[in-house]
Amino acid sequence: MNPKEKILQFWRTDNAKIVFMRDIVVALLAVLIVLLLLWTYTGQWFEAPMVAIESGSMEHPDNPPFGRVGTIDAGDMVLVQRVYTVDDIITHGGNLGGAQAENGWQSYSDYGDVLIYKPLGKEDTPQIIHRVMCWVEVNNEGDATTYTIVEYGVFNEETLDIPELGLNHKKPTWTHSGFLTMGDNNNVIDQISSICPQPLKLEWISGKARLEIPWLGTINLFFDDLLSDKLFSDGSTVGNVHEDCLTCLGILIAILISIPIVLDVKDYFMEKKKQQP
Repeated sequence: MNPKEKILQFWRTDNAKIVFMRDIVVALLAVLIVLLLLWTYTGQWFEAPMVAIESGSMEHPDNPPFGRVGTIDAGDMVLVQRVYTVDDIITHGGNLGGAQAENGWQSYSDYGDVLIYKPLGKEDTPQIIHRVMCWVEVNNEGDATTYTIVEYGVFNEETLDIPELGLNHKKPTWTHSGFLTMGDNNNVIDQISSICPQPLKLEWISGKARLEIPWLGTINLFFDDLLSDKLFSDGSTVGNVHEDCLTCLGILIAILISIPIVLDVKDYFMEKKKQQP
């Protein structure tokens, strides 16, 4: 028997053991194909190509209707597309530069890219997913440190006054140039809070968020809370998921479960009909 005949026999056999093995092979191939497609698109080879959203820092006050599709909410998942250079990132910007000034690129109902990054580059802290607002150039000259943010018309200033970023006559203590980030649901940039006290270096950035897979991240949050004994505590991340999103997830799971059941019932009645005289 030649290889082609063996393969055909493998796929057409009714032997229960071989059918079981065949189903496993098909499932593994399907998973591999999906992973290859995700890795190819995101560039995150042999790493997690997506992340689950844990908090509501990217939610919008004027959230979309039931289900909140179109914005990043707790319980969603997003793909993480790798960035290689500073030019790969589009800032929100102000009136003098960036996507807002140009009425340009928008993602998740606002201007500019949304970044996933490791605060201060630390591997042992949870990643943050916030919008990139602008680039700050830090100039150290002698004992004086000045800051330039072209998108907001700031040039070589020691004190920053940009209310949109929560900078009100603020004298930062930033030591290097980089990106400033802020959650859509926050009113100050991460770099003047405890989230990440320094501008983002390129090497701290895991990637930029692409696409939105609504609600399914709740499953990941549930098991993370379960394994870390946070499920019924105040620190539970699944507790951040809104009720309407949980309802949508329940409906989605019910539909997915019902599909094979409906098909089995259909096959049962068709077989029964064939057996009738």
